Parts: sequence; structure tokens; C-alpha cells
Amino acid sequence: MNILLVGSGGREHALAWKIAQSSKLTRLVCAPGNPGMAALGELRAIKPTDVAALVALAEEIEADLVVIGPEVAVEAGLADRLAVVGIPCFGPTAAAGRLESSKAFTKAFAERHHLPTAAFAVFEEPAPAKAYLDRFTAPYVIKADGLAAGKGVVIAASRAEAEAAIDDMLGGAFGGAGARVVIEEFMTGEEVSLFALADGKTSILFGAAQDHKRAYDGDKGPNTGGMGTYSPAPILTPMLTEQARLALIEPTVKGIAAEGAPYRGVLYAGLMLTPAGAKLVEYNARFGDPECQVLMLRLKSDLVPYLLASATGNLADMPEPAWRNEAAICVVLAAEGYPEAPKAGTVITGADADFGPDVVVFHAGTARDDQGRLVAAGGRVLNVCARGADLAEARAKAYAAIGQIDWPEGFHRTDIGWRALAR
Repeated sequence: MNILLVGSGGREHALAWKIAQSSKLTRLVCAPGNPGMAALGELRAIKPTDVAALVALAEEIEADLVVIGPEVAVEAGLADRLAVVGIPCFGPTAAAGRLESSKAFTKAFAERHHLPTAAFAVFEEPAPAKAYLDRFTAPYVIKADGLAAGKGVVIAASRAEAEAAIDDMLGGAFGGAGARVVIEEFMTGEEVSLFALADGKTSILFGAAQDHKRAYDGDKGPNTGGMGTYSPAPILTPMLTEQARLALIEPTVKGIAAEGAPYRGVLYAGLMLTPAGAKLVEYNARFGDPECQVLMLRLKSDLVPYLLASATGNLADMPEPAWRNEAAICVVLAAEGYPEAPKAGTVITGADADFGPDVVVFHAGTARDDQGRLVAAGGRVLNVCARGADLAEARAKAYAAIGQIDWPEGFHRTDIGWRALAR
């Protein structure tokens, strides 16, 4: 099979790493890819939002499958355009992708289909949004409606902070993504990520992980796109998983199809495990980042047949995926100043070392300078991932590898996995 993989982050590097292991693969082309992905396939400098150029590339390489990594390619309608030329795509149409690209759409969808989630309201003006805060006590949850690279959510500890977040979002802090804000009831519990594949009518579960959103140790600092994750997530018991499948995943796949937008690809459900059971925090229309990285390390099955079955409506014929009986962890190395103003261009050495068979370093925001040196080119720059017999072993391997990477201008959390290890 000839496969075109769209994207350039750590999620896409992990997908490329797993796809490259497939016996089904003939040719892998990544657009635009990153320095780490260059060893796994051909790179083409095409942005994920340049739909016309991506479709032309897919036709040029006679792609049997296009795999969408980032949400911006979903929102841009890449799957829609590929359908016109008859190329299978792992990734939803723009209409189905509204489950991520519009939080207001998703909350209304949840209301229509009776999905368990937090109380909410949507606003376009600051005054009524601030008045709505009267219904709740701190902390307050303020979300930009559109895509904001995982950073458009503020958990405000005070009324003043919540009102400032409303002013920021509606005032243009997130561009068009903040033209509307969603204000939600704060849900108490732990958040976990549950993944499912869907082919428009059938869905199968595809692993779970637990993320760390705050920038600093002890869950302090601003929200980020994710500073690390681990899988499996012990708190997500088989009973809770089944509850989420029946109450959220299956009704969503059925409901979005009934509304004329069959969902094909991976559906990522952010769940809050409340005293009343699992409730929906948000949906993402792609693999999580950095959750994808640990899932790929643990996935024993060949990934490619599942991607193709999702794209072509044949998931019902697929067996349950097989997983390694091991734990995996991902620690994000971020650039100084992330998430507000990450410092770019700083030199990284040691990331290409051989850390052993259970450690993989995925590139998330890197580039090569004119001297061929690896440099930071994003906020989240490297993902140091490891497998182990249990989480403690995986964690020790990952942090040992980090100790061998020389990057003074980078930082990382030192407590990834603390919840599971504390149990």
C-alpha cells in the first residue's frame, strides 16, 4: 500500500513509526513531516491545510490511503476533497469533525442525543457570559468555541479570572476560535482519554490513556496541549470503559451518521470520571497528542489494516486490536516560554542516541538549521517515550533517556504518571 500521512508533530511521528512496521506498506510519504520522520518515509513540504496540494500529492503517489493527523486538516475539509477523487481517507469530513472544531456544536449535539456531560451555555458577548457565571461557584470552565491547539480552555479559580478569560477570548486572544465562548459547569473527578475507531456505522474501542495538561509539576501553571501521558490508565476500569462505550461512543457514531455526517476515523473522547460516572468533557476528531504516542508503543496489532477498515467501512470485519501487556509513558520536552511564547531556534543534542529497544524519541516541534543541527521549532519539541513491565519501569527508562539529552533551553515535568503510581 502507498500511504500519505498528513502532519508534522509528535502524534504523526508516532503514527509514521507504527505504519512503517506494517507488512502492508509499500511506500510512506509524510506531508510535511519532521526531521524524525525523515528516516521512516519521504517528506513533502505541504501544509496540512493546503487541501488542493495534498489531494494532488495523493493522486501523484497513487495513494491507497491518506491518514489525517492534525485537526486543522479535518476542519479544512481534506477528507471531503479526497472522497471526490475516490481516495480512502482515515479522518472525518469537516461536518463530522465539528465534534472537535466547534465546542458549541458538540455541546448541542450532546444535548440532542442525551450524552452525559456538564451543564453549559454559549455566548458571543461578554456581558451575558459574565452574568451566566452567577449559576456556578468557582472554579469556572471557560472554553473558546473553535480550534486553539489544545490551549483554548481556562479553568478559572476565581470570578475575576473567569471574567478576564471571557474578555480575552471574545476580545480576539484566540482569533476566530474565540468568536464564541462556551461556559460549563466544573466537573469534579479525574480526566482520562478513551479512543475508538469508527467507519461511519461501526465503532471499536482503541485504547485509553491519561494526560497531564498543566505545564508544571503538581498540575500547576497554564493549560497546555499536554505535557505527558501514560497508558493504560488504571482508573478507567473495564466497567467505566463499557459505560462510556454505551453512553457516549456508540450514540455519538450513530447520532452523527443520522445527522448526515458519518464519522470515519478515530474518535477521541475526553472523559471526566465523576461520582455519577463517566461524563464527556470534549471530543477530538483525531488521535490525541501525546496520547497517540503511548498507544502506538502498546499496540501489538498491525495498525494499517485498522486505518484502512475505518476509511472503507469494514471495521465490522476486524478483530479486536491486540495490546502489549506493558505500560507506556510519554514525557514532553517543551521550549522555554511554552505555552505563551516558546523560544525557537535553540540547539538540541543527544536526541538521536540509541536509548535501547524500549525507548523512542518522537519529534514534535523540531527542524534542522543551516548547519544540520537539530533545533527547537515549536512549543512542544520532543516526546521521550518508553515501555516497561509496569508504569514505574517505563517511567524510569524515559527519565533516564531525558537525562542524556542536552537542551538547556528546554523543560519538562518530572512527575508524569504520578496519579497511577500513587495508587
